[in-house]
Amino acid sequence: MRNIVGVKFKQEGKIYSFHAGDLELRKGDPVMIQTENGPALAWVATDVRQEPLPKVPATLKNILRKMTPEDQKIKADNDRLEGEARAFCLVRIRERGLPMKLVDVECLFDRSKVIFYFTAENRVDFRELVKDLVQKFRSRIELRQIAARHEARLVKGLGVCGREICCATFLQNLDRVSVKMAKEQSMSLNPEKISGLCGRLMCCLAYEHETYLDMKRDMPKCGKVIQTPEGRGRVTRQNVFEGQITVVLEGGKEITLNVTDL
Repeated sequence: MRNIVGVKFKQEGKIYSFHAGDLELRKGDPVMIQTENGPALAWVATDVRQEPLPKVPATLKNILRKMTPEDQKIKADNDRLEGEARAFCLVRIRERGLPMKLVDVECLFDRSKVIFYFTAENRVDFRELVKDLVQKFRSRIELRQIAARHEARLVKGLGVCGREICCATFLQNLDRVSVKMAKEQSMSLNPEKISGLCGRLMCCLAYEHETYLDMKRDMPKCGKVIQTPEGRGRVTRQNVFEGQITVVLEGGKEITLNVTDL
């Protein structure tokens, strides 16, 4: 048996499995792990579970240790470097007139690379900006363009529901959301009402999509002509929660029927 635990590189985002060894870990504990880019700080996201050895991937990496006071000092120094790098980059972007928006800066734990996350409408020629950053920080520099939904995850904020946006709290993956989901839920297609802080369709449209499909499976679609106890008519509305439909008969009369009575 092997002790397996899930960790996150940020407080939000995808959970990755690591071998916990004999470490006593709890949710929220900061730990040091080994990645392809060197040592990295992560947070324990799940309880430790035991898995049979045959089910454990051969490539599963180990958690190196819990965060130590020395690690905390390095993290504090890296945080200061990220703040300095952000301020310097913003100045250079403005001076060079680049059509890009700096969102976040991340310094790898061993300072082998500094990553600058930005958004832009189109491709940006940032070669001169990279030269400025390399000359200033004497480190490998990566400029990574991200989408609007990833920007919202990094910046965070409050949604129209009054709670912190889902992508910055519990969502592990940013799954695809479509207008069809809003139509299935009979929501207004006004972009201002179904869009999140990122300007894209709200992630919560996907939460109840499957439930709506199940509840509407036995319901006649809007526009369909059906036979009712009072004659033929056309379906004009669906009330999914009540299990009812509204039908306009050929004579113009409007009636409401329970789906179970059809």
